[in-house]
Amino acid sequence: MIQLNKEFWTSRYLSGHLGWDAGEITTPLKSYIDQITNKELKILIPGCGNGYEAEYLHKSGFKVDVVDLSGIPLKGLAKRCPGIPESCLIQGDFFDLKGRYDLIIEQTFFCAINPGQRSRYARKMHSLLNLGGKLIGVLFNIPLYNDRPPFGGSKQEYIGYFDQYFEFKSFDECYNSIQPRKGNELFINLVRKNSEH
Repeated sequence: MIQLNKEFWTSRYLSGHLGWDAGEITTPLKSYIDQITNKELKILIPGCGNGYEAEYLHKSGFKVDVVDLSGIPLKGLAKRCPGIPESCLIQGDFFDLKGRYDLIIEQTFFCAINPGQRSRYARKMHSLLNLGGKLIGVLFNIPLYNDRPPFGGSKQEYIGYFDQYFEFKSFDECYNSIQPRKGNELFINLVRKNSEH
């Protein structure tokens, strides 16, 4: 397995080799964000990449923290959103992150980490969310690659990672995926369970 470290991702951004980058916010997340009325929510986007979701949230009046191993996408986001506070642009490892959030948005981060880290991902998401906080987003529901990202998987596999930490409000085939991903995505809306793990 290749090392999915800062150098790996920086080289990907420099080469423009990001095959799953949609170039804009995707429909499932835009639709979800459009129905949020509370602008005071503390929101996090881990492994934010080029940060189209963060840009959309920022321009819609929300405060959002983003984290990425590479500084390149963070600089790009800062350029597109001059008003975004520097403290919201976190360069570092998601698994080292501290703090509490009301909403965490998953967009191609889960598929970019080593599949051996998926249980740890679910546990970390639980620890970063406030009671009743939500993890929402899309997960690929197809096999994809074994030796490099994006890594795929199946609903059955994913449920095993999340069921001890979250109540499932939605864990279903995504009805409004963008055209290239139709039939290949699950939309998740997971509510943090009260138990501490």
